[in-house]
Amino acid sequence: MSRTNFDQLLQAGCHFGHLKRKWNPAMAPYIFMERNGIHIIDLNKTVAKIDEAAEVLKGIAKSGKKILFVATKKQAKDIVAEKAASVNMPYVIERWPGGMLTNFPTIRKAVKKMTNIDKLMNDGTFSNLSKRELLQITRQRAKLEKNLGSIADLTRLPSALFVIDVMKEHIAVKEAQRLGIPVFAIVDTNSDPKNVDYIIPANDDAKDSVEVVLSAVCGAIAEGLEERKAEKADEKASAEQKEEAADKKRAPRKARKEEAANEAPKAE
Repeated sequence: MSRTNFDQLLQAGCHFGHLKRKWNPAMAPYIFMERNGIHIIDLNKTVAKIDEAAEVLKGIAKSGKKILFVATKKQAKDIVAEKAASVNMPYVIERWPGGMLTNFPTIRKAVKKMTNIDKLMNDGTFSNLSKRELLQITRQRAKLEKNLGSIADLTRLPSALFVIDVMKEHIAVKEAQRLGIPVFAIVDTNSDPKNVDYIIPANDDAKDSVEVVLSAVCGAIAEGLEERKAEKADEKASAEQKEEAADKKRAPRKARKEEAANEAPKAE
């Protein structure tokens, strides 16, 4: 079953590309026509590409790996934060911290610093600080939370990157490419898709367009997580059944040993 259909994408305005004079020739295979100087994206191809990307993302989620969502453009930030949080995935919606992937240990140190500040708040250490020191640490904590709070649970490099607008997030895409991390992206007609592994041709400026695409892929991720949960439950149940069967096998042996032990004195 398709995750989206032509009408859904049409109503969301996913078909509106950029002005013809701003197009990138590499996007030609995904352009249906030109109307009033604006390129129109072929939504049939968009549907197929969403389904392709969704299935791969579902598999990544099912394996227990993380997918990092990136969108720092104003119109997409809130949508990405909401959708990524709904499937418990990390996201970056503020400025992309340079070296986020290629210098990941340093980023983890910054996150750890934020955690240490939280510990100081909870153990009463802050009560011994001056107002000036307290203000400085509080401001530092707020800045770290704004930039890195959404990736606090990302303890290792993500297994995939999902990007809104590859032109704006070109640094993130380059870092992922350098490390061999697959990139999934909503790609508009003015963008170069050459560094994207899974292209979703669609309008990356309209909120409705971004939302309908994210709803489809996050729905697939949610399915992957549910299947993982079900598999773990089955494995646990299977292990318990094996343990019960083993206990039943051990029980007669134990009974015979006890019986033999009780009869031993009588034999003497």
